Formats: sequence, C-alpha cells, structure tokens
Amino acid sequence: MKLSTIIAALGLAAMPSLVLADTDPADWPAVTAAAKGQEVFWNAWGGSTTTNDFLAWVGQRVSEEYGVTLTHVKLTDTADAVSRVLAEKAAGQDTGGAIDMIWINGANFAAMKEQDLLFGPFAEQLPNWAVVDVDGKTVQTDFTVPVEGYESPWAMAQVVFIHDTARLADPLPSMNALLEWSKSNPGRFTFPQPPDFLGSTFLKQALIDLTDDASPLQAPATDENYASVTAPLWDFLEELTPTLWRQGRAYPQTGPRQLQLIADGEIDLAISFSPGEASTAIANFQLPETARTFVLDKGTLGNASFVAIPYNSSATEGAMVVANFLLSPEAQARAQDPSILGYGTVLNMDALQDDQQAAFDALDLGVATLTPAQLGTALPEPHPSWMTRIEADWIIRYGVSE
Repeated sequence: MKLSTIIAALGLAAMPSLVLADTDPADWPAVTAAAKGQEVFWNAWGGSTTTNDFLAWVGQRVSEEYGVTLTHVKLTDTADAVSRVLAEKAAGQDTGGAIDMIWINGANFAAMKEQDLLFGPFAEQLPNWAVVDVDGKTVQTDFTVPVEGYESPWAMAQVVFIHDTARLADPLPSMNALLEWSKSNPGRFTFPQPPDFLGSTFLKQALIDLTDDASPLQAPATDENYASVTAPLWDFLEELTPTLWRQGRAYPQTGPRQLQLIADGEIDLAISFSPGEASTAIANFQLPETARTFVLDKGTLGNASFVAIPYNSSATEGAMVVANFLLSPEAQARAQDPSILGYGTVLNMDALQDDQQAAFDALDLGVATLTPAQLGTALPEPHPSWMTRIEADWIIRYGVSE
C-alpha cells in the first residue's frame, strides 16, 4: 500500500512542527549521559550480509564507547517502518514508539517530514557534523527535499554498472547502447524488481539518460507533464523487456541476487548504487576477478544515505549517539574499505586530523572501483513524486513474481 493511501486512511494531516527530545541535541554531554543504557531499534535494510555485518560492528562500538545497545531490525521495504510510525501516531502513541531510527531516503523521508513524524532538527548539532563535507556532498537535500536537520547522512552512493569483462569487454556509454547490446545478447541483463530500490533506481537512471531535458524532474510531477516526460522511458522498456533475463517474465528480488546471477554466469551486467561494491564482492569471492564498473557518458545518479529518528522514539538520545558515531572518521573509513562495504564517505578530508586522513589514504579501493575523477559529477535525484508514479506504472505494466 502506498504511503499516501495509508496517510489518507489514517486521517492524518500535515502539521509541520519541531519535535524535540527532553535532552537538547546541542548539549552533547547530556545526550551521551541520557543515552547510556538505552536500546536503539534501528530499522534498516537487511538484504546484504556485508551491510548487516557492518551494522553489527557499529552496535559493538557504540556499546563499548557509550553503553548503547543497538538492535538491527531488518527490513525488506523501508515503507514498512514508515507505516508503523504512521499507525502509532494515529493511535495516539506519541511516546515509547517501537522504532528509534530508520535508514531512510527519498519518498519515505519526504512523507515522514511532511506528516510531522520526525524528531529534530538534530543532525547539524551532532559533534561530527563539523567534519561533514556540506559543500561537496549532497547532504542537505534528499531527492530535492531540504533535509533541515531532520536526518543525518552516513554514506555516499552513485550509480555504477558492474560488468564481467570476460563476457562484456567494454563499457556501455548510454541507455540506448545498453538496449542495443541487450538486443544482441538476449537474456544477459536484468535489474531488481521494483519497488526494490535498485530496480526503481534503474528506471530513474534510464529516464534521466534518455530525456533531452531533465529539469522537470527536479519539481513535483503533475498530471499535465507526467506522460510526456516519462514517454521515452516506456518506449525504451517496451523494447528492452523482451530481451531481459527470462524474457522479463521474472526479476531478481534484490541487488545481491543480481550479483549472484553474474557469479553464476547467467548475466553479464548489473546495476549498483555503491561504486565500491564490485571490489568488495571480488574480495569476498562473490564476483569473478574479471568484474569491473563503469558510468554512463552523461553521468549517473548520486545521493547520500541518511538515518532519521521518529518523533516518538523511546531512545532519542541513543539514536543521536549512533548517528554521530556513523559520522566518525573511524566508522566512515571502515565503511569505505572495499573489503567491508565500499561505501563513499560524507566527510571532508581537509577537515580531518592527519592520522584520520591517513586511515583513508591507506585504503586500497580495489581493482573494480572507479576514481572520483572517473565517476564524475553525480546527477541529482528526481523529486520523489516521479518515482512514486513510475513505480506504480511499472508494476501495472510489467510486475511479476519470481
């Protein structure tokens, strides 16, 4: 069920306001004192073993340093967590909520912010905000929506395409080139089934690459412009879908399942939102050593991953402690290590101490990871309203079950 439908059914109106904890986020000693002994239930995507292992390490470190217990509640769809908070608000449960922190982006963040379901602002009061690269990274907007301190960044992502060079030797410069290659090599490409975020990302990336003017995507979709703006995408998919793995009659459910298909020799090309994922997968023996990555000539989508705190969290201070630790040079360097996660950092290297910079400089990003110069400038995400409508239309046109 879509968030807008849930909101309407619960009779909730948008009433933006500040939702502050008893402890001032700017009083960090008071925050850490109140956090000691709290258990933070972090609702986050659970579809990747490497990500789950990293979150477990975060839990170990915040327990050692702050006395905070972190419990990872594994999600397949972030909207499930948002729906839970919406239901609690409708029931008048304004304290003691079941969810203390959410890994969130895009439409889900926009819906929670609009419906006054978020604690904050807090992010820019975190001590480690001082070393965040606010000028060079997209950490103050989320899919065009101003963040305004209601969520805290913890990783940078940009779309890359992973290819097995033993079977697809050269990068593909555009979506039209991908289409022509797929026609000549039927069954060798697929993407995760929307609304999986990577599948939806493929649809957005295709639309942006195919359109001559992407500027309308930076504003909300309207009934007047939706059909004309998205027409190139549907034309593209009409030609592409029959050439996909299993002729588009089935799709992998997750990104890791995509990579398994490459490892099994069933496909040659996959989409990823982590520039270091291929190197990490090679290091973990999940992809062949011949795997490499590329971006399209016109560029690829990029964004930050954020964490947000529901307005009725029962461990607000503990959640802030976790959010701050995720911004620490220690956690950021570990996340960027391709043998761990291979995520991009949100930190400003020039703001770090010499020993902190050295930890990043010592990282071997891996044979399949593009340099920042090769990645180029990340393209901005469309307004969330576009993806909401595109996902719904794709499910009507092509939705299947594997």
